[in-house]
Amino acid sequence: MRMKERESDGKPRGDSRLRRTVDIVVTLVLLLVLSVPMLMLALLVRCTGRGPALFRQWRVGRGLRPFVILKFRSMTAGSDRTGPAVSGAADPRVTRVGRWLRRTHLDELPQLVNVLRGEMSLVGPRPEVERFLPYYTRDELRLLDVRPGVVGPGALYVTRRDGELGGAADAEERYVELQLHTKLALDRAYLCDRRLRADLGLMARAVSVSRRKSS
Repeated sequence: MRMKERESDGKPRGDSRLRRTVDIVVTLVLLLVLSVPMLMLALLVRCTGRGPALFRQWRVGRGLRPFVILKFRSMTAGSDRTGPAVSGAADPRVTRVGRWLRRTHLDELPQLVNVLRGEMSLVGPRPEVERFLPYYTRDELRLLDVRPGVVGPGALYVTRRDGELGGAADAEERYVELQLHTKLALDRAYLCDRRLRADLGLMARAVSVSRRKSS
């Protein structure tokens, strides 16, 4: 069995009970350690602009099941309903505090609750906004056979290239044209060789990117 798990047959590796157990244990530890910093971040968002501290958005998860993803709000309240579903570094809807939260990826911390609920995994392909699914190929749709992740290779790729999206008006078109399929290809490659070492490497890269952008 162990030898079989180490082999890479070119097919995406699905979720497992072991992965789910690790997700739960690590998430509970992180929530315990980060509870006070997360409360302070929520207060910071709430006190520096109108609107709630948390941003909620419908995403598509494993098996095409929709769920509400949680983030610390990084845009002006309500602006997500009047503009594109994706945003880049130059998006005028992003608040001053929101830009810092995005650079450091601290806006993603509430997704630990999504992980605990079983809607997400710590590492995996990012959950997609439903309106972009028609652009997926049949092979790309196989990414929806697994739980989406808080951290993933595709997400790190998009983070490095968020300047390509420009302002709010044409962000969705740029996302589909310039980023979507490359992001999905990276996620598919990861799933075909999904193992603990790869997960640890992705989490380390995410921490490194956050530290570099915050300095």
